[in-house]
Amino acid sequence: MRVAVVSDIHGNLAALESVLAAVDATAPDAIWCLGDIVGYGAKPNDCCALIRERATVSLAGNHDLAVRGTIDLRDFSGDAGIAAAWTRGVLDDASRAFLAGLDVKATLDCAELFHASARDPVWEYVLSDETAIVSLLLTESPLVLVGHSHVALHVTLQETAAEGGLAPQGTTIALGDARWLLNPGSVGQPRDGDWRAAWLAVDFDAGTARFERTEYDVERTQSEIRAAGLPDALAARLAPGL
Repeated sequence: MRVAVVSDIHGNLAALESVLAAVDATAPDAIWCLGDIVGYGAKPNDCCALIRERATVSLAGNHDLAVRGTIDLRDFSGDAGIAAAWTRGVLDDASRAFLAGLDVKATLDCAELFHASARDPVWEYVLSDETAIVSLLLTESPLVLVGHSHVALHVTLQETAAEGGLAPQGTTIALGDARWLLNPGSVGQPRDGDWRAAWLAVDFDAGTARFERTEYDVERTQSEIRAAGLPDALAARLAPGL
């Protein structure tokens, strides 16, 4: 089975469309989404519709929970709070119903999926050896997939130490007999210095995972954010990938 894994789309329709076109060229058997379909970006309904149509497994992220009312908007500050409140106001009924049916984690035959981490699927960022080790120790599957940090990474547990790190374009992992924690990075708002939309191609039959980046029309997304009256910083940060 071959799976494309996406995460943290954040209402960036141009990025999602470009990633799905790249994914289609690989003809995967399934698409899995690790959450945060909305938030920050100006096209939440379009992104929800595409993920609802294309993804076989979808999780809810913290922004999705806030927009659907599960998390108090006061838990978000600054631009994130402004964008969450705006998104809640423009969300259509179909998108609201779709987000309401999503959970923050899922256990499949071949992988365990979390929006954030195994210890805290809503909020915890896996950006250190300690948080990666905890998520691996709290799970049993050979493959653990997380999102939330907007940073593509790969970590494996060797005895009691974590090995791995950032996963730039083209990084290919031989899954083998090891247990791995992988983060595909963000489709809609990368924060690792690479502006291109990030996603992950997992081939369970071949035992490999490859980190991918796809170019998209950043200026289009920036124009949409600004036209919606959202904070300009949310548009400006996309070009440097920060």
